[in-house]
Amino acid sequence: MPDIRVKICGLRTEADVQAVVAAGAHYAGLVFFPRSPRHLTLDEARIVAFAAPPGLAKVALVVDADDATLDAIVEAVPLDMLQLHGHETPERVAALRERYGLPVMKAIGVADEGDLAGLIEMSLAADQLLIDAKPPREAELPGGNGLSFDWRLVAQRRWLKPWMLAGGLTPENVAEAIQRTNVRQVDVSSGVEASRGVKDPARIAAFVRAATGPAVPRLR
Repeated sequence: MPDIRVKICGLRTEADVQAVVAAGAHYAGLVFFPRSPRHLTLDEARIVAFAAPPGLAKVALVVDADDATLDAIVEAVPLDMLQLHGHETPERVAALRERYGLPVMKAIGVADEGDLAGLIEMSLAADQLLIDAKPPREAELPGGNGLSFDWRLVAQRRWLKPWMLAGGLTPENVAEAIQRTNVRQVDVSSGVEASRGVKDPARIAAFVRAATGPAVPRLR
């Protein structure tokens, strides 16, 4: 039975890292976006990143960041992956992979079938895809809004690179999302919070348990 890999995004403290490690998650997401309640300064991010043990992949989430901003992040914080959550083109994705020598995950917002059109081209440039709910026009954040989308749009889909499902996932619905889509990686932020931007260790543990537990059926 294939393993399910879990990313917990928006970590802000060493205690958050400890909760993620204890739960058995695979990726730790650090947000560098000032409008987000999960935003970290470089100094804060260094503390969080150095609390992560080997084997926990540290992922920097940025939104349309320029080279100077990314240079500062990569120089200051030990990272394993970049996550691009803005309007980055395949050309920009490829350029950043070459510039930093880090794997790049590109987030794609999905609301309807038309939003899937660019995934094949993007998968040629990125190392992974993150398929998230497309934010409404009035949303302040490109992700982490606790919104879902119609999972039938991506059910049983295959792309050239590994992909991760995000958007409105919680401990209560992640098993169903996995069963319906056959995805092998899931991402959560607001769904494991006690309040906006504040992670809840119990919900983190419950999410990972629900995603990876043997009771989750797999569609073939």
